[in-house]
Amino acid sequence: MDNHLDHMPVLSRGRHRNPKRGACFMELASYLAGERWSDHPACTHPLLAALARLVNDNTGDESRAQLVGLVPSIIGLAGDDLRIDAHIALRCATTALPVAAAERQLALAVSVLAAEEMLARLDGAPSGRLSELSRRAMEQVPHAAEQARRFSRAAKITEKGFRRYAAPNAVQLAVVGIVQACIKDPDALLRRLLEDAIADCDAIVNGPRAARSGAAQPDPAQPGPAEPAPASPAHA
Repeated sequence: MDNHLDHMPVLSRGRHRNPKRGACFMELASYLAGERWSDHPACTHPLLAALARLVNDNTGDESRAQLVGLVPSIIGLAGDDLRIDAHIALRCATTALPVAAAERQLALAVSVLAAEEMLARLDGAPSGRLSELSRRAMEQVPHAAEQARRFSRAAKITEKGFRRYAAPNAVQLAVVGIVQACIKDPDALLRRLLEDAIADCDAIVNGPRAARSGAAQPDPAQPGPAEPAPASPAHA
């Protein structure tokens, strides 16, 4: 596989008209999947593809080259199950919440609760449950967590609204939060986020086999003051 990928277009930011001009993560996925050249290929769930584009565009050039090996694993992870959207949103929000600057923590904590609420609804479980992943993340930001609980009790979201707005917003907020976080290596955390989101989707699409091989959630560094560095808007 590595020898084959050595001949692939070089990963770079933004869209590209053809492989000779380079490729973003999802354009390379479309190429390997045998689809029409596109950064929105049908072979990958739209929200997972959006995360991959954001990671691609907000990772440094040297670190981006290390993403190539992940491209084949994203192909075929598609479907209409809303649990996919919820798990991607939850993975993004719980990863970014402990490291994000204080002004972003409330929105991310609300995203955690919205994703958990949607999963509970889809599973027919009682409202208000928290997974261990979410509990650990929320415990690291108690003030934002309490504010988010008060807000979420008054706000109810529809499944359509979650898919169209809440889940994509969680992904965007998480990537920006990580990019702007005062941590040693945001590129590494972005890569781990994409790896974990791919494993989560694989577990849903392909079953328990994928769940057993999924990556473990790392304990992220504590947040601190940081100069804002806006995420790249290269993709629409």
